[in-house]
Amino acid sequence: MRAILLPVAFLYSLTANGENELNWPFDQAENVAAITTKQVVEASFPILMVVHYEDDDSWAFTCGTTNKSEDLMIVGMGEIVSLDSTLHSIADLPPGWSAVRESVNSEWVRTKDE
Repeated sequence: MRAILLPVAFLYSLTANGENELNWPFDQAENVAAITTKQVVEASFPILMVVHYEDDDSWAFTCGTTNKSEDLMIVGMGEIVSLDSTLHSIADLPPGWSAVRESVNSEWVRTKDE
């Protein structure tokens, strides 16, 4: 009986908890902190700038309209990506690189940070 329950429990954990993780394209988990702005979260400003920091592999997803510390927010990676599914297209952005775009409908322009 134990041999049957173990595979069933394993399959359940994959579909209930791990399925999303298997499809998650970023190098940080969905529950890892990311930087954004109040404008993105509270006022629905579009995410037009993404930074993948080299020193700690963290991410920032901002609107590009402010750099004031009082406008910054910490959210989960999954939360920010759920606001804009087009972010999947830059999930492979290497650490030490940034990506910007003019609008949500524009292509991302990637640059290596100096």
